[in-house]
Amino acid sequence: MFRESHARSMLKALSWRVFGTVTTTGLVFLFTGQLVLSLTVGAVEFGSKLLLFWMHERIWDRLSWGKQRIPPAVVWFTGLSGSGKSTVAEWVADQLRRRGLPVERLDGDIVRQMFPTIGFTRQEREDHISRVGYLASRLESNGIFVIASFVSPYAAGRKLVRDTCRSFVEVYVATPLAECEKRDTKGLYARARRGEIANFTGVNDPYEPPQAPDVTIDTSRESLEESGRKVLDALGRVGRAS
Repeated sequence: MFRESHARSMLKALSWRVFGTVTTTGLVFLFTGQLVLSLTVGAVEFGSKLLLFWMHERIWDRLSWGKQRIPPAVVWFTGLSGSGKSTVAEWVADQLRRRGLPVERLDGDIVRQMFPTIGFTRQEREDHISRVGYLASRLESNGIFVIASFVSPYAAGRKLVRDTCRSFVEVYVATPLAECEKRDTKGLYARARRGEIANFTGVNDPYEPPQAPDVTIDTSRESLEESGRKVLDALGRVGRAS
């Protein structure tokens, strides 16, 4: 699923060339005993082979034979509010960007800020997830990795998104409700329990856990990197299967 960056490729080539030149210089000195000659031969070899390698790489870059396109995917994080969805999703997105892959982040809180009239009834939630899922599928079809984090509490809505996308990785953030409430700095859970917020998932509105998610993580038991690595491993399996 991952490709090697140009910078990494060049650094590997340079380190290998330095190693080769040091070896050549040492061998020339061993057989001739002449330090100046050894250094001269080493310098000439170093420069000439770097140039030849650069020309060799440019030629192969222009050839399409043997190149395999890295297939994009939609990674869908689902879980209760405060479970750690957005934190892990952002970590995964950052890792993909570092590998030079095109990534788009879709987050429930940010999307709702853009469309403040979206409600929280079951039908409104389903319609909202359906629209976001369609957007994710369009981005994926244009070669973009989509990292989405939404509570998306209903199984039917998540299935609709899965069916809409070509490559879909469902990540269930199974952090326990009690831990999510401890992390709730905005006091939303407390307000929901007092009846001040209606249709709040986990309190007065149900959450339907995925029955067969592609990845399950629990941010109360795992570190950020441990959770993120699980997701990257799953993406790698999807890429190899494509």
